[in-house]
Amino acid sequence: MEQIKKERLESKGWKIGTVSDFLELTPEEAIFVEIKLALSRSLKDRRQKMMTQVELASKIGSSQPRIAKAENGDDSVSVELLIRAMLATGATPKDIGQIIASVG
Repeated sequence: MEQIKKERLESKGWKIGTVSDFLELTPEEAIFVEIKLALSRSLKDRRQKMMTQVELASKIGSSQPRIAKAENGDDSVSVELLIRAMLATGATPKDIGQIIASVG
């Protein structure tokens, strides 16, 4: 954000910060959120090249709406589901580890 805009907002009583500040996340919680988002983005990229959401859902015993939520970073989706879906798209544990390692 431009310094002038920041100063103007602060002068009107607005507080400037990060999402982590607003949600009062610990550093560990913020990293966990980033990991889930990275896995979600990667899942969507991989899946779009290979199959439909319906096909992936069938492959892992889930539903299309659940896959859509997983790909969009919905906080109700577990890391377990993200990893199972990634593996079903052919990702290896090493691929998943690299995604996680890229966060931060």
